[in-house]
Amino acid sequence: MSLYTQLKQLLIGKSLPNSASASERLTIPEGLAILASDALSSTAYATEETLLILVAAGSGALTLSIPISIAITVVLAIVVMSYRQTVKAYPHGGGSYTVARSNLGLYPGLVAAASLMIDYVLTVTVSIAAGTAAVTSAFPQLLPLTVPLSVFFTLLLMVANLRGVKESGRIFMMPTYAYVGSIYLLIGAGLVAQITGHIPPEGPPIAAQESLSLFLILKAFSSGCTALTGVEAISNGVMAFKPPEWKKASRTLVTLGLLLGSMFFGLSYVCNSYHIRPQGDQTVVSLLGHQVFGNSPIYYFIQFATLLILVLAANTSFADFPRLCSLLARDGFCPRQLAVLGDRLVYSNGIILLSAFAIILEMIFGAQVDAIIPLYAVGVFTAFTLSQAGMVWHWVKDKTEGWQASAVMNGSGALATAVVLVVIVYTKFSEGAWLVVVTVPLMVLGFVAINNHYKYFAQRLNAQEISPRSYLPRPKVEVATHPAVVVVGQINRGTVEALDYARSIADEIVALHVDIGSTNRDQMLKDWHKFEPDIPLVILDSPYRSIIDPILEYLSVFEAKHPGVFSTVIIPAYVPRNWWESLLHNQTTLFLKAALRANKSRVVTTVRYYL
Repeated sequence: MSLYTQLKQLLIGKSLPNSASASERLTIPEGLAILASDALSSTAYATEETLLILVAAGSGALTLSIPISIAITVVLAIVVMSYRQTVKAYPHGGGSYTVARSNLGLYPGLVAAASLMIDYVLTVTVSIAAGTAAVTSAFPQLLPLTVPLSVFFTLLLMVANLRGVKESGRIFMMPTYAYVGSIYLLIGAGLVAQITGHIPPEGPPIAAQESLSLFLILKAFSSGCTALTGVEAISNGVMAFKPPEWKKASRTLVTLGLLLGSMFFGLSYVCNSYHIRPQGDQTVVSLLGHQVFGNSPIYYFIQFATLLILVLAANTSFADFPRLCSLLARDGFCPRQLAVLGDRLVYSNGIILLSAFAIILEMIFGAQVDAIIPLYAVGVFTAFTLSQAGMVWHWVKDKTEGWQASAVMNGSGALATAVVLVVIVYTKFSEGAWLVVVTVPLMVLGFVAINNHYKYFAQRLNAQEISPRSYLPRPKVEVATHPAVVVVGQINRGTVEALDYARSIADEIVALHVDIGSTNRDQMLKDWHKFEPDIPLVILDSPYRSIIDPILEYLSVFEAKHPGVFSTVIIPAYVPRNWWESLLHNQTTLFLKAALRANKSRVVTTVRYYL
């Protein structure tokens, strides 16, 4: 093995075969850890974001955090019940993109997809930044290392997710439940102290910097609504669960709603009872932990658990961003590389892309939660609204038993999330939300441009317009002097021209196709006999989804059968109109040629087809 291969196996493990996909499914506890860590972790900063806005109107305004938290909890309950309807109606996965596109049309679906992609990137950035803040709150001497620590945590998450769904589930279960337990311990101890009258007195009043207005209250409400981010992740990842998938996903969703609602409101209530006021150098959870437990080991355990859940909360995005990208790629709206399963049966390219985007944002914003929060939640509530509106139309169209009640539930969800979306955009537009509002339509235009390229690409390569070939079977030669192997991906114009070239130079030709688990063999063989009946087609199975390794193994055997002569490997290559369009295609030709060079193959010919 090469040094690269050895390092890769050391970090992410050996390749898993396609047959292992069933064993990579999740139980409810594992699913809660992987798909709900984002939502659960938001309790570490959602209350703080509400208080940061209210404190501008003076310490007296902080008591409004209680009714605001109640309103947010009600919205959470509506969203959870609405998504239960979605999971039941789409048992194979009902993410916002799928639901909006199938019910509202292409462009609403693409808007939902773009919104979610932005939200997933921001989720990683905010979660990592908040986790780093938990560390620097406990150890202020690490403040200068905020950005390097954030980048380090992001890379750790990337490696953990590249190792596979099942393994990442095992890694994340303990930190998730440690955080949930620590927050309930903090809330419980705070309530006991309140009941027994051991609450510290309120500090000196904070002077108001601005008047208490409806705008300020709405702004605090919109900041607190970050607690709802990540709720949709379970509906996106239904097929990640063990059978019966949708039932397990539904139960996980209800469990998430109960945990999230009680933790968020409980923290808000206890913070209000202890007169907690946000400070720049410590998080609200840290301040409350100090008040309740002092500098005891329990305080440091809470901070450590908060760090872990906030860092690992980004895992929700690592689970769903690649899956969403793969759906868009299969529909032709994202680069096709994002639809390819990696060595560990995860969408590795999507995981790496998400990590890169998050690291860039961490560097731009200095890994500061307050700087990133204004961009947050716009995307997720846009997706919420489109998804729930799509579900209303789904029930109206299908009119299954009890559809009226289902439509009312999803309609309530659409209305509630639409109101929250308007409030968020209105209150945070000038603080950075405008970036998301502008970026979403630009991304939709990008999706459409990519799709137009793939349509043009397919049209130019379409082999159906070629007349069926009338080649006679090629005579077999006893001793081949010019054997050739033609690598075939699909039957198209480029492949036909490569085979025509092979006929002009070779007296023995074999066409070679690698099936990574997605080939329709019957259709391919039918088309092959229609267009290329004189050349045998060999289809190689690749249970580990590698295209290059099976080809190298076959060529070793093929060349050994033809000693003393030069075997030619012919590779069709497609040359797009513009250089950037090549980024939208798998670089299989490039990697295969490099592997053949390392394998010391003597004659490698590229037959270019210009688009």
